[in-house]
Amino acid sequence: MNSDTTQQTLNTIQNYLGALGQRDLEKLLAFFPENVDWFVPGNEDAAPWLGKKSTKEEIKTFFELLWANTEPLGAKIDSIFAEDNHAAVIGEFSSRMTKTGKTYESLFSIYFTLEDNLIVRYRLLEDSHALVNALKN
Repeated sequence: MNSDTTQQTLNTIQNYLGALGQRDLEKLLAFFPENVDWFVPGNEDAAPWLGKKSTKEEIKTFFELLWANTEPLGAKIDSIFAEDNHAAVIGEFSSRMTKTGKTYESLFSIYFTLEDNLIVRYRLLEDSHALVNALKN
């Protein structure tokens, strides 16, 4: 285990999470290379921001769709784990769906792989069943 790499990974993830909390699209996109291995599983018909993405432009669209359809109500990070160029973030959040007004609460985990301090692999797991229910009229 390389402690310098681990610390750089941890710093990058903490900065990413800060930009995410601010909904700063320009800062967020700076954490990704042009080609990315990104996957947030779920019902893409109900929530079109979900699914596999492979380019920075697709990630930009992800955040634009997510933010157009959700209003953040709260978030809590329980743990951040980092080892070498890998990291995992565990927590919970709540959002209001803008189209239905329903509240969506979920535990989440995000798994990251970094290369040259850029996020090259991203996996987010959440309660996608509850998300679909919150999107239903």
